[in-house]
Amino acid sequence: MEIRRTSRPYLWYTPVLMLLGLWLGSVLAKGASNQSATTNSHAWQRYHSQALNASPALPDELEILDAPSTIEIHSPHETHLTRTSVIFGLTKVANESSVSQKCHAQLRQMQRGILGKQPWAMKVLDASGTKPSGFVYGQNYWLGSREACRGVQRPVGITLSKNFDRVMHYGIITQQAPFDMDYRVLYLRHNSPWQVEIKLMSEQIIHIGLCLPSACSSVEVQSLAQDYVAGGMFTENEIFDIKPEVVYMKDLQLKDEFFERASFRLLVACVLLTVTLMFCAQQLHATSKMPSISVDPLDRDLAPAESEIWRGLNSLLQIERLQRYVTCWDVPGNWAKIFAIRENTANEIPLMNGLRSVCAIWIMVFHVVWFMYFTVHNKTVLISYAEQAFFQYVSSAPLLVDVFFTISGFLQTFNFLRNSRQLEAVRQNSFSENLKLFGKLLFHRYLRLGPLYLVVMATVDLVYAYIGDVSVYHINERFDEMCTRHWWRNLLFIQNLFDHRDMCANWSWSLACEMQFFILANALLFLYVKYPKVVKSLVVSSFVATIAWSYGIGLSIKFQLSFDAAFATGTEIYTSPFVRVLPYILGAVTAWLLQENRVQLEISEQKERACWHFALFVFFACIYSTVKRDLGPLMAITLFVMGRLFFSLSVCWMIARSCDGRGVWWSRLLEAKGFQHVSRLSYAIYLLNPLVIALFYSLTNASTHADPFMLCVVTCGFAVIVYLASILFSLAFELPFSNLSSLLNRRQSKPKSI
Repeated sequence: MEIRRTSRPYLWYTPVLMLLGLWLGSVLAKGASNQSATTNSHAWQRYHSQALNASPALPDELEILDAPSTIEIHSPHETHLTRTSVIFGLTKVANESSVSQKCHAQLRQMQRGILGKQPWAMKVLDASGTKPSGFVYGQNYWLGSREACRGVQRPVGITLSKNFDRVMHYGIITQQAPFDMDYRVLYLRHNSPWQVEIKLMSEQIIHIGLCLPSACSSVEVQSLAQDYVAGGMFTENEIFDIKPEVVYMKDLQLKDEFFERASFRLLVACVLLTVTLMFCAQQLHATSKMPSISVDPLDRDLAPAESEIWRGLNSLLQIERLQRYVTCWDVPGNWAKIFAIRENTANEIPLMNGLRSVCAIWIMVFHVVWFMYFTVHNKTVLISYAEQAFFQYVSSAPLLVDVFFTISGFLQTFNFLRNSRQLEAVRQNSFSENLKLFGKLLFHRYLRLGPLYLVVMATVDLVYAYIGDVSVYHINERFDEMCTRHWWRNLLFIQNLFDHRDMCANWSWSLACEMQFFILANALLFLYVKYPKVVKSLVVSSFVATIAWSYGIGLSIKFQLSFDAAFATGTEIYTSPFVRVLPYILGAVTAWLLQENRVQLEISEQKERACWHFALFVFFACIYSTVKRDLGPLMAITLFVMGRLFFSLSVCWMIARSCDGRGVWWSRLLEAKGFQHVSRLSYAIYLLNPLVIALFYSLTNASTHADPFMLCVVTCGFAVIVYLASILFSLAFELPFSNLSSLLNRRQSKPKSI
């Protein structure tokens, strides 16, 4: 019985004692955990306090030794960052064998900072690019933010009132990285079937902006990127089957070789020589107005050495022949010529001024859209706009080049045939004398067109070398490389005889065509003076041959009107002089009919107006004829050839009837005197607008969006910039040489040409 009494109390207290022991153990464990957390928290706060006051001058070996140990655990959060953020993934694959010790230490510190959510590290993560939406339609610009990466280096210059409560961490404004950081771009080529492939150059290049420690070289980072994509850590590869391949990396720094380029030296020499000649011309202008005095005005307020220099310069300018040449660079005189507006005379065809001006601006609008393609992140949408009926006036703008060919063919033939003195000289000259005259005409054309063209070519080489170094974009057309290798082709105006992908300033193909047509037409005109029937047969044969050639080439390459096919066949169809000579022939034949045969078309006023309106209808019908582009090769080449034929014929009608003083209300608008000014700048506008547009697009830090309304605003801005640049280049490199050509020709008496 006693045994039973003592056992019952023991059994009753046992669970109570066990619960009491568990409670005491949990209290002791919690106290130890709080003490440890407090210790780590204090250490973490000490580091934060140091980081807030840190600057890039801190030692590069700085490490977070007392950060919470939990950040070393490969949590799901860390795994997610590794697979979605390239910059974080690079910190994971980095090891001391693949990068330098300094680079490895800073990448590890950046990794800990991101996991510990330190403000400077979060800014690094935010500044680096990740995949945005829109990949299917061409969003390959994962650029992050170049400005945000700069903000990691210095506090953001913004003042916020302390009167408002904010949920933000103030460290994202004030905290700087403990070491130098810079922004770089990594380029990957993808092979994803989940993106529309347009085949206009290399649109399959993914641009990834990365905010990286400066201690890590681009070669090291590129090697890490190869390990990262090869290791299968890139989650977008699994979703969109990207299969990325590292192409190269750009540090966006201008290289020292830029200032050693031949184009840089050439441009500097041209600018210095031009400024000197302009100054000398201005000095001559000022001296001619200065009253005759006994004291040399150059001695006033000048040091002895300066006075000697000015006296020597003044003595050179006293040479009469040199004075005539120097005055070609007179800025006030050339400025007056550019802006001169005078009454149209009977010997002119003022409609041409309007055609030149409108077409030059129209082609510039096309170039705004064309160069936007290489920076836009919805390329598919932009191309879809170009195939809509409303936007055909932009996508078919390259057809307007035929307007310039038609005008050139007309003017060359018209001016040659109306120069009776020159015709008589050609008729009387021997072969060698005519060869000299031919060479003289070619020399003067080169003198008028060449200087501005060559200066722009050198500028293209220099500008593309610059944007190739500092632009965030992968530059598809490296004209700096093309100009270095193939400059002699442009110098001889034969660049269009080679592949259009190997051209320096490929938009200059039409200028090469015009020079070749000028030589051919002059040869035929010289021959026509003595053997007219032979030349007539040759012209008819050329007309038939160019149509047959176009059909033969179009059918052999299976030509289509789609943008990708048109670009791929640009050498055979678009830039070939054998294909593009058709409007030049039509313009020349029109001038011959007016000048040689004195054709007078007498029709009623009502029929005259109807013909004018029909010509305008044909003009726009040809532009809109490609609204349906999914045609077979035969229909496509027929539409291409016949469209250009009737388009040029409509322009020939306008020129011929305007030459006779006829017109309607809309042709009178093209004859407005204001177009005289723009027409004088049309050559500079034609050469400069692609360069200006490409430069400004390439220097942006974020991809653009194809939006019709913003495109209108951007186009207006480019029009103003191109206009101002054209005035500057025309004053410096076009008008002076045009004046020089006129000066050299002044001894010859010839009828006033158009």
